[in-house]
Amino acid sequence: MTVEPLNRQRVLHLLDAFARGDIETALSCCTEDVDFLTHAPIDVLPHMGPRHGKQELRELWQTIWSRYSEIRYKAPHILADGDEVATYMHTYFRKRSNERIVQFDMAVFYSFRGGQVSQIREIIDSYDLVQQVLEREIGPLIMGKRLD
Repeated sequence: MTVEPLNRQRVLHLLDAFARGDIETALSCCTEDVDFLTHAPIDVLPHMGPRHGKQELRELWQTIWSRYSEIRYKAPHILADGDEVATYMHTYFRKRSNERIVQFDMAVFYSFRGGQVSQIREIIDSYDLVQQVLEREIGPLIMGKRLD
């Protein structure tokens, strides 16, 4: 098997483990110095700040699982080129607090070193995500309008 299909399968293994809530298996797919960055507003979602190393990534994933009871994903597009894998995913997170589903699309880029994920970069439609997490329209707030 060439490296591209193998790395594609490695990403799917990591995603499946994370979606099951098996954080330790997901982390076993990563290097000790794994570097994580998502493009999300950390003033609203402070747990989504940059993370470096397995322990910090573990803390992030544990925080996510403390807030959501179910995580599902569909990955209609996965492209691999050597030690780089790009995914486009539809994700669904069920809130623990009220069972509502937060759904959003994201692009995630993985870099490999020695057969393990060494870097994760996420791009999320954060405007839509924030509205769903807060369960309110944020457009009027951005425009300086008062909400009743």
